[in-house]
Amino acid sequence: MAKATNKLTDTEIKQAPPKETNYKLVDGGGLYVLVKTNGSKLFQYDYRFTSKRKTLSIGIYPTVSLKKARDKLKEAKEKLANNIDPSQAKQLERTKAVEGAANTFAVIARDWWQHTKGKWKAGHAERVLGRLEADVFPAIGNTPITDLKPPHIKAIIRKIENRDALDVAKRVLQDIRRVFSYAVELGHIDVNPARELSSMTRQTKHRDALPPEELPLFLRELSTYGDRTRARPLTQLAIEFLLLTFVRSSDLREARWDEFDLVEKMWRIPAHRMKMKTDHIVPLAKQTIDVLEKIRVVTGTCPLVFPSEWRRTNFMSENTMRRAIFKLGYDGTHKGKSKCVPHGIRTTACSILNEQGFNPDAIERQMSHQERNGVRAAYTHHAQYKNDRIEMMQWWADHLDALRAQGTNDNVIAATFRKKAG
Repeated sequence: MAKATNKLTDTEIKQAPPKETNYKLVDGGGLYVLVKTNGSKLFQYDYRFTSKRKTLSIGIYPTVSLKKARDKLKEAKEKLANNIDPSQAKQLERTKAVEGAANTFAVIARDWWQHTKGKWKAGHAERVLGRLEADVFPAIGNTPITDLKPPHIKAIIRKIENRDALDVAKRVLQDIRRVFSYAVELGHIDVNPARELSSMTRQTKHRDALPPEELPLFLRELSTYGDRTRARPLTQLAIEFLLLTFVRSSDLREARWDEFDLVEKMWRIPAHRMKMKTDHIVPLAKQTIDVLEKIRVVTGTCPLVFPSEWRRTNFMSENTMRRAIFKLGYDGTHKGKSKCVPHGIRTTACSILNEQGFNPDAIERQMSHQERNGVRAAYTHHAQYKNDRIEMMQWWADHLDALRAQGTNDNVIAATFRKKAG
């Protein structure tokens, strides 16, 4: 029996009040109105394309009427019947309208992407287009490709580097270079202006970091830190929490209990505390929650997770964890032990995760390197790599457990904890 459609009336939509959370008014056939907490009402259509669940944004009510939304639904279903993704078709139409002339960088870049994406895995294709849309099109997308010179490209790369996303800068430069090569092949330009910029990206200058092969000993020594030094338990727990989350030291030290949702297993660091000035989500592994519960026993009555030992209204000193790590012998003066500072733990984690084949863009998001720009970028940060990051953070916690247990790191990681079997 066919599902009922055209269930809604204009009056129902008009009178639908905002609530504490977003909710849907279902019209049928996949069409519904998303009523947001701010009172706005969006027509959306849920569908599947190539076995993938997708959502088409049809328009905002009442700018788009109920009748118009149903007409758009019909058009979208006709496209699906012809094996055309309605969301991608809408994006291409918008691109042509906004970007105008056929020889703009964005038009040629999208043409290159369409021509090349069949050679890539779907995830990689999405990441390439995402980088172009986030970092390149806003700067030069509407510029005729014949007008672009090396300084235009340098400005884009320097802007990315200034947010410390050096891996992203390298990939973006590679993407730009390939677009220009494609333009040369098509005859739009005679010379690739990005060809001589292959080595312009600056190298990462890391803080003192722990080499992966020293991590097992470090973990074992950290587990007995309190017994050996008579230090307060909170310092050891803070370092353990830093290892599990590899956030910036300042983000950890300023953490507040009301930022944690243990039901959703998420830590939301608010925008005003973040370097990139947008909320940062940290998925919490099982082990991370265990450590957090131990911390709650010590500081749970205080708004701050890591308050100062001397004044509970202040957060832990920036030197507390550094001094503790140095007391373990990782100050650069002990044979067989490298110098390590709290920020360097981020470098160690990033290096291992990249070596294990995790999605580089998911790693960048978890490191909170990627620049955020408007609604699309916020979606990319909070949603697009959510599952990748949840998996990655649990893997990382399991990895630390394995290293601590085995005590050696001959194979970097025990086979049972490899990201991918076989």
